Amino acid sequence: MRLWAIASCLLVFIAPMLWRTVAAEPADATTEATLKQEFKDVVQPFLRIHCLSCHGKEKQEAKLDLSGFTSLKAVAGAHQVWHHVIDRLEAEEMPPEDIKQPAEAERSAVIDWIRRARRHEANRHAGDPGAVPVRRLSNVEYDYTIRDITGVDIRPTSTFPVDPANEAGFDNSGESLTISPALLTKYLDAARLVADHLVLAPKDMRFAPHPVVTETDRDKYCVKRIVAFYERQPTDLAEYFFVCWRVRTQLNADLPDATDPTAPNLAATLKLVRHVAKQQDVSEKYALTVWQTLAEPEAEGPLLRLRQQFDALPATSDDGHSAMAREGCGRMRDYVVGIRPLLAPSFADLYVEGNHKGSQPFVLWKNDQYAAHRQQWRPAQLHTSGENEADAGGVPFELTLPSDADARQRRITWLRRFCHVFPNEFYVSERGRDYLDRPRAEQEKGRLLSAGFHSMMGYYRDDGPLCDLILDESKRQELDDLWNELNAVTEAPRRQYAGFLWFERTDSRYMRDPEFDFARAEDRSAAESSMIRRLAKLYEEKARNSGGDETSLGAIRDYFTEIDQQLRTAETLRAAGEPVHLRRLAEFASRAWRRKLSNAEMSELESFYRVLRAEDRLSHEDAVRDTVVSVLMSPRFLYRVDLGSQGDGTRRLTGVELASRLSYFLWSSTPDDELLSALEDADSLDMESLRRRVAEQTRRMLGSGKTRALGTEFACNWLDVRRFEEHNSVDREHFPQFTDALRAAMFEEPIRYFVDVVQNDRSVLELLDGEHTWVNRTLAQHYGITNSGSTSDDQWVRVADAGRQGRGGLLPMAVFLTKNAPGLRTSPVKRGYWVARRLLGEQIPPPPPNVPELPADERQLGDISLREALAKHRELPACAGCHERFDSLGLAFESYGPIGERRELDLAGRPVELAVEFPDGSHGEGVAGLRKYIDTSRRADFVDNLCRKLLAYALGRTLMLSDEPLVEKMNAELARDGYRAGILIESIVTSQQFLTKRGASPLLSEP
Repeated sequence: MRLWAIASCLLVFIAPMLWRTVAAEPADATTEATLKQEFKDVVQPFLRIHCLSCHGKEKQEAKLDLSGFTSLKAVAGAHQVWHHVIDRLEAEEMPPEDIKQPAEAERSAVIDWIRRARRHEANRHAGDPGAVPVRRLSNVEYDYTIRDITGVDIRPTSTFPVDPANEAGFDNSGESLTISPALLTKYLDAARLVADHLVLAPKDMRFAPHPVVTETDRDKYCVKRIVAFYERQPTDLAEYFFVCWRVRTQLNADLPDATDPTAPNLAATLKLVRHVAKQQDVSEKYALTVWQTLAEPEAEGPLLRLRQQFDALPATSDDGHSAMAREGCGRMRDYVVGIRPLLAPSFADLYVEGNHKGSQPFVLWKNDQYAAHRQQWRPAQLHTSGENEADAGGVPFELTLPSDADARQRRITWLRRFCHVFPNEFYVSERGRDYLDRPRAEQEKGRLLSAGFHSMMGYYRDDGPLCDLILDESKRQELDDLWNELNAVTEAPRRQYAGFLWFERTDSRYMRDPEFDFARAEDRSAAESSMIRRLAKLYEEKARNSGGDETSLGAIRDYFTEIDQQLRTAETLRAAGEPVHLRRLAEFASRAWRRKLSNAEMSELESFYRVLRAEDRLSHEDAVRDTVVSVLMSPRFLYRVDLGSQGDGTRRLTGVELASRLSYFLWSSTPDDELLSALEDADSLDMESLRRRVAEQTRRMLGSGKTRALGTEFACNWLDVRRFEEHNSVDREHFPQFTDALRAAMFEEPIRYFVDVVQNDRSVLELLDGEHTWVNRTLAQHYGITNSGSTSDDQWVRVADAGRQGRGGLLPMAVFLTKNAPGLRTSPVKRGYWVARRLLGEQIPPPPPNVPELPADERQLGDISLREALAKHRELPACAGCHERFDSLGLAFESYGPIGERRELDLAGRPVELAVEFPDGSHGEGVAGLRKYIDTSRRADFVDNLCRKLLAYALGRTLMLSDEPLVEKMNAELARDGYRAGILIESIVTSQQFLTKRGASPLLSEP
């Protein structure tokens, strides 16, 4: 209820922030008067005679009504409509041919007036940051922000409704990002989902990649962290032998006595061993041990065999010798791994009459024996033979013991040394049940860190050789912390002891006597020290009376002592973690709210936690989780409050506001610590210094992997493929190669391409005319690119000469070609419209109703081709005006089928034709011709459109007339500086619009 109250008041709290506007400043009276008069004398008569019959109150062709524009002010308030009007007038497409045409002077006069009116309005408010309403985080911003403040990619908005886009095509605008009670409920569920990932470790508060509310989930999280630590450690003996070989080859020339422990250059040798070990990323400590072992001149037994194999490795590191040495080192490892189990000790089970050999004290005793003897051997089981006997009952000669006493002792000494340096296990991460009564290969798999109990949970740590031989002090501490975390987070000792009590009353039946009734698994007090001591006394007494030997009795005493110690240690760790978690809560809130917290806010956060503990009687963990939810339900997290302000005038953004605006532009996520620190003193900087600081941070941020968000959220929305991962219009029976893997690769290609252009400051013109692209294995196969260098779907490579396969740049990417095809045929209309609308920025009205659809399958077109069908379509006067603007652009793609595959025949078996006449009257063939047309006639349109789209995305609003001077500046700077992507982005982030906001007072005060 407490959390829902927080959520429900959000709507009331934030409502006044949503929309704020300010009155425009007065214009120059003379200029405005002139424009008003010309509007009355020139423009209105033109509209009445030539336009209103189709675009008036009675009829609105293309949903355009011009009848409401009765003043200059009305025109200024709808600049995008009049931008469209001027385009159509200049192209002489309007009025249409069947309407009375204006004289050229009339048309020119209206065009001139529109231009001057727009420029007057633009200059009048140049640099105006615009009214940017406070808004909620978009779905992707929410997900990215959660990822960055928790460290895990939870994606809690996966079930949210799709965010609507604004007029510019982006979903990061206050125009579209509203909130409702239903959505608020989803935010509360999302916050709770995030809190379910919370892990309260003894020394930290962090988030798991999966929910960790249940005991099973907590076990999985903690156990996998320990196992992952083990698997990261360098325990492959072949790597250490290879280090020793590299050292020997480097020493051969300069230090011929390097292997002599008494040589004066020994220190230099050992330094070299450490250096090579570091290069090979293995343990320096263990590399030294192995080196010194292999250097022993008097070795016997398996060490002698190992030394002989080492001496047989190539003497130099000449060409090819490295590979030979690696193979030889592998054989050395295999020799050790093969022979070492023959020396491993074994231990019999303990048993007491009336008890069960699977009882925890006995299983743990046996585990302890194996763990304590990982670096020891079993001399009693070796065969004694003569010195020259080659084989003794199947035992390798080097493992036999000579009959001579002195020789026998020497052999034992070297066997002991061999076992100490090369343990039978560095660590045990899997242990089958029934306490190792079967060979490792036959044991159950997947019982990670298991103690080997039959019907009980329990973990056992067996990694002594790893700690002693390989890990340095910091790594040992890290591993200790991981095991402490396992015990504290999962309460493993308590659960193990509860399992013991249950087992002893069921499977074992050892504790069914009345005197044991006080110790029951369901009673948590049974795990208190006094109760454990009481049970230990009774349990041992019964074992003694049943004839238990001293080893068994000792195992019982050790069990109760150790389980009590483990329980108390886990309790201490959990209690010590509570103040740590409160500090981490404040740090989490600071990251979530994108700024430092005030002392009052930190106190308020802690007070909320205290109330949950005292009044709601929640546990520490539940109270922390609910506090995390309250942080995520705060408007300081859910809303981009940095965007809003109140009052008149404009002001510069504060450092905190600017950091958020910059990070959500480039990363769609929260600012990092470096950005917040860099802009902390923004208020004290002059504007030029601030611009330099922002430009520096922008360059740094673009180098981050988070820039991928700019490719995904800006480029893919701009290019209309953001939701292509869900595209299901392809007929998979006809195109079985269109797998989910191929679809994912298609979507990834433009992201990789765009991010590469941005991060390497390439020319934005490469988006169109680049000869390269990016592929993984699946996409390379689809494109017919052999020897791409990619061997998996996770490996993306840059293909420099993709033009040979008809690829390179955005235009021939399969994602756009597939997205704009209906399934069993191509669609020159959709593909051409995509080029005209998305790349060149043309404003084209929707088609009129009742336009006949072409067949869905190319094979159903009959005797005519798709090109001929479109030509007939253009004969219709209502369709010709628009289709002449983009049909030819789409026909240039006809050598690419419905899923972007190269082809020479369409699905009906007809040869595809690529020759087209472009809208400017020029001719060309295929994508190469289209590229040339755009570069020759439409480059300025492409660049201008890119500027406008990126600016609208960065500002989070639809562009206004007052942005026109900035757009012109962006175009000019791009042309002057080689169209570099960095110039484009820096021109935005250092602009007046980006660095300032309307309203002098903040909506929410900062600390």
